Amino acid sequence: MSATNAEQGPDGTGLQDGKDLLYSPGFGNEHSSEAVPGALPVGRNSPQRAPFGLYAEQLSGTAFTEPRARNRRSWLYRIRPSAAHPPFRRIPNGQVRSAPFLDVEPDPNRLRWGPLPQPQEPTDFVAGLVTVGGNGDVLRREGIGIHWYAANRPMEQRVFSSSDGEFLIVPQSGALLLRTELGLLRSEPGDVALIPRGVRFRVELPDGTASGYVCENYGQPFQLPDLGPIGANGLANARDFRAPVAAYEDREERTEVVNKFGGNLWAADYDHSPLDVVAWHGSHVPYVYDLRRFNVLGSLSYDHPDPSIFTVLTSPSDTPGLAGADFVVFAPRWLVGEDTFRPPYFHRNVMTEFMGLIEGAYDAKAEGFVPGGASLHNMMSAHGPDRATFDKASAAELVPQRVDDGLAFMFETRWPVVPTEFALTASHRQEGYDTVWEGLARNFRP
Repeated sequence: MSATNAEQGPDGTGLQDGKDLLYSPGFGNEHSSEAVPGALPVGRNSPQRAPFGLYAEQLSGTAFTEPRARNRRSWLYRIRPSAAHPPFRRIPNGQVRSAPFLDVEPDPNRLRWGPLPQPQEPTDFVAGLVTVGGNGDVLRREGIGIHWYAANRPMEQRVFSSSDGEFLIVPQSGALLLRTELGLLRSEPGDVALIPRGVRFRVELPDGTASGYVCENYGQPFQLPDLGPIGANGLANARDFRAPVAAYEDREERTEVVNKFGGNLWAADYDHSPLDVVAWHGSHVPYVYDLRRFNVLGSLSYDHPDPSIFTVLTSPSDTPGLAGADFVVFAPRWLVGEDTFRPPYFHRNVMTEFMGLIEGAYDAKAEGFVPGGASLHNMMSAHGPDRATFDKASAAELVPQRVDDGLAFMFETRWPVVPTEFALTASHRQEGYDTVWEGLARNFRP
């Protein structure tokens, strides 16, 4: 569909908190938008002279020859081409790391953390990125990196992008105003924002501070999962994803452009803002999605369904059904199973599970797993409800039960996640996590 940005001003002026932004709905659409009427060429992508003296530029998120259903690319019509920049220089990585993770041995032990402490010094989104761990190989474009972020200062005259992978941002505290090349997105706790590989963006903080989680997906772009026997509707509906409409910056001033490339951070000082796209069309676009709109499906008879039924987005691998990364949400829902242990069951999984909690409580952990915290259960690491949850659920009266006091999520991946040394030694790591399963009684009565 086509959208314009005339109502909010071509550069998003007057929208410091982003609450009144316009969006273009739909996931995987061939979106189009122009901030200046007539800036989008008609009938061709690269005319001899683009309207208004703009430069036509294609941004390809997939190989040219990938199947049409998976192909991601956008045509951008910008004030200056991306090629007009000085050399990049290496800058310190801070606590950002990328695959392969070789500093620490893969560890089968279960890990849990409290919230990442807020920074004491002025810290923007890029400086506040801290890597938990990951897998695969960033140069082979396979696997994931998992990060926390905590920021107390907006990015000023600074823009970021990752050539290594797309950023799936999960806010836990504080809203984010994301000024991307293609327009503006607001993402707050309860939303997720998806920034495609290579798309530049600036993070502003309407609430002054913000923290949350990031899954950096090195592999195939996230897509909606197939529904199979579910049918045509359910889970995350495409219409609930919101893409930005065009909003550009026409600024002739120094801007530091930081690029994550090959696992390291590089920077170049532009003499203009690269967020200068006046019009665009295509499918390689950022999105924001409200997790509370997830259409939860579940069992109406007995047993707890596998968590795959809660998949919002998936990054497929070369093996059908085996994801490089799945993003799963445990949204508010009804539990009605008869003669059923209703919390998640005890489990060992060939997939690796990294869980975070956005708000409230998680129905498999009575204590210790708090908003802003996280847990890591690597492949075949046994896990499940803690003792208090097991005892309570085993004795509960099985009436219809509404679970609406928590919003948890999971990054699930095909390979073990190797944590960073920082994550293993962090002050907010919870020692003694294994003790939550102590005291599970021997109930065997032959």
